[in-house]
Amino acid sequence: MTAMRQEHPDVVRTLRTLEDDRSSVRLRAALAAGTTPDPRFVGKLVERSGVEPDFFVRDMLTWALTRHPMSVTLPVLVREVRSERPRARSQALHTLSKVGDRRAWPAITEPLLSDPDDEVARSAWRAAVVLVPEGEEPALARSLATRLGRGGRETQLSLSRALAALGEEAVPALRAAASGADPLVRAHALATERLLRDPDTGFGHAIEEAKRVVALGPAADGTDEG
Repeated sequence: MTAMRQEHPDVVRTLRTLEDDRSSVRLRAALAAGTTPDPRFVGKLVERSGVEPDFFVRDMLTWALTRHPMSVTLPVLVREVRSERPRARSQALHTLSKVGDRRAWPAITEPLLSDPDDEVARSAWRAAVVLVPEGEEPALARSLATRLGRGGRETQLSLSRALAALGEEAVPALRAAASGADPLVRAHALATERLLRDPDTGFGHAIEEAKRVVALGPAADGTDEG
């Protein structure tokens, strides 16, 4: 019985090399963990995702996790979104968005959607639009719309993409935000609806045009059109 409980040498090797100082070695270890899934990898893959500095290795870690049974990975990822480390929260949310299992929806809380760390918030927005249950889209759109105007260009683009992904369900929330008092929020809402209607529109062009419309006043914004 003791011998049966011993770790397989390949498992031990992969777990060890996930901690190697060389990113190329860690990348191969993550590839190995996904190529030959084993529940014993899951904890280390999630833990490593939260501290891994190399983008390509993080991407491979996420892929490896998607190769494992959701019954094993989901509870670990849901715990990780409550981590004190921003990168751990962000990566767990990113992986949940790739997994796409709606059982994780309760983990997408309002505090995560408004996380003070922009990268965490962006990951939460992306995960939310993937995991939102049918019928909950309008409520999610209203929640996301309260973040309009936040952050720099990349953060605003992420939020616009999330709202646009909700389609027509996001329009009432965008129209309400576009009629508010804050010109930055109004411009972001108008630009987002423009992206929803015309996905090929560049965000830079859409936001500059929206700012122009806001500056010209209500008569030019078109928010009361059908």
